[in-house]
Amino acid sequence: MNTPANRRPLALDSLRTFEAVARRLSFSAAAQELFITQSAISRQIKALEDTLGASLFHRGTRRVELSAAGEVLRQAVLPALDRIDRAVRQIRVSQGRRQVNVSTFASFATLWLMPRLAAFAQAHADIDIRISAGDALADLDDPELDLVLRYGFEDVIPAGTAAERMFGERLTPVVSPWLLARARAGEVPPLAQPADLAGHALMEEDDHRPSAQFLTWRRWLQLNGQPALEPRSWIYLNYTHQQVQGALAGQGVALARMAMVHEQLARGELVEPFGAEGRIDSPAAYWLMPLPGARLTPELQAFLAWVRTEAQLTAKALAA
Repeated sequence: MNTPANRRPLALDSLRTFEAVARRLSFSAAAQELFITQSAISRQIKALEDTLGASLFHRGTRRVELSAAGEVLRQAVLPALDRIDRAVRQIRVSQGRRQVNVSTFASFATLWLMPRLAAFAQAHADIDIRISAGDALADLDDPELDLVLRYGFEDVIPAGTAAERMFGERLTPVVSPWLLARARAGEVPPLAQPADLAGHALMEEDDHRPSAQFLTWRRWLQLNGQPALEPRSWIYLNYTHQQVQGALAGQGVALARMAMVHEQLARGELVEPFGAEGRIDSPAAYWLMPLPGARLTPELQAFLAWVRTEAQLTAKALAA
């Protein structure tokens, strides 16, 4: 016998998707956090609304707001998901699964941590890695976290917290080799010197943190003798990895953080149109911060050793 629609259970994946959108009030931000496409987010929310028979969000041109029904569901879903997650972690611990809990920001997780993680997983198949990626700084007294990977000036390190500098920041313009080949062939405007950027789209990170002033195209243009240059167009993006994706797709020129793209450069997936002369440094850095309250378990020691080794390789690549 079929279950009536108003008594049909809701899929857990759709509730997690709803929670992410409700918390971030952004379909795109939720997609970045959950590592799925924005269209997949929209489909899941639409299916959830169809099942409930109510709209969960008011969708505006530039922002998303919870509806009255959405607020009711949010208040029920948040504690329920928290209880489920806690139960799962307790079961894993009781069954002997070893776990390391890491917090970092979305672009670092996407471009630096995740591409390397397969090697750690292969060497430590009995250790589960839980990555919490988001813009907000994690609380360093969170009992469910073991370590934090942060970016910024030294003031992102709270007083009394042990932090290790993994590597510094270096930026460089990058494009797809396809776009550069078209420029050299005369099919699109040239891209051989900084002044040529006037004929191209520049991708800019839309970030208002203090460290962001060192990541801007305006700073790069100032340092390269083009303070008044206006590009063909600007493309403003929330995240660093969106800029990299745009460059890979040939949509324009990204001012990329070399720590996150040096492997793409080495493989030829991205190229520096101005070579090493186009690189500039920033006073910000990337930090490894084991949490004071975390137990230094064998699995955490193994993960820390692996991160330090990978960080040393990145530091060497930046210095080369």
